[in-house]
Amino acid sequence: MSYNLLRGKKGIIFGVLNEMSIAWKVAEKCLEEGADIVLTNTELSIRMGNVKEFAQKNNILLIPADATNCDDLERLFQEAMQHFGGKVDFILHSVAMSLNVRKKRPYDDLDYDFMHKTLDISAISFHKVLQVAKKLDAINEWGSVVALSYVAAQRTMFEYNEMADAKAMLESIARSFGYIYGREKKIRVNTISQSPTVTTAGSGIKGFDSLIDFAERMSPLGNANAEECANYCITLFSDLTRKVTMQNLFHDGGFSSMGMSFRAMHQYNKSFENEKEE
Repeated sequence: MSYNLLRGKKGIIFGVLNEMSIAWKVAEKCLEEGADIVLTNTELSIRMGNVKEFAQKNNILLIPADATNCDDLERLFQEAMQHFGGKVDFILHSVAMSLNVRKKRPYDDLDYDFMHKTLDISAISFHKVLQVAKKLDAINEWGSVVALSYVAAQRTMFEYNEMADAKAMLESIARSFGYIYGREKKIRVNTISQSPTVTTAGSGIKGFDSLIDFAERMSPLGNANAEECANYCITLFSDLTRKVTMQNLFHDGGFSSMGMSFRAMHQYNKSFENEKEE
């Protein structure tokens, strides 16, 4: 069901890769709600994924750009504004990657060159997007910028590795830049702390299936899926949330407020009893 929440609005969505991407679902919802959008990702990601087909099918402009490269970002914003005939109203930052996770390097034996790349791609790129947009005055007043985060920014999650550090930095950037952007331009900057979600990136994390199962058992409403996250993003892009900024907003079925649930304890007790029998 469409509510026309984004009718007449224009936005840029970073990170669409394939049908498993949260950004893909956000792009679909933006179109349903009446927005005009531009999609962007790196040249490599565009070749690896299905975003080109998505853009062609929906007659959407796709602009290759590296979110860690300020020159690319300047070109992206300038081309997007030329395409739209004006400034943008919203931006989604859905960009993250860790070579240490991919290479299965544990947190106490990180490759620091990999770590620097993780922080640059997964967090500092968010600052670069905001800084370039501000210098170009690319976002309309009362615009909205959203980045996707995870509860590992606040809690230690097994095998999430230095991505937790990146998410903590991401949320800090949203607060620090949100103050400046809000004060000077009335632009909102928030992060969404999403449930563990089956995506191409998430699937590469060791034990990810177990993490999803644990979060599902712990959350009174269950895990939020990618489509539900997209719906939440739409509300933050819309005018209904004009005074929401500098927030990390948990979209996780209640997981972040839980200590122990009945379903998780029941599963733990069953495992404990099986161990005793063995």
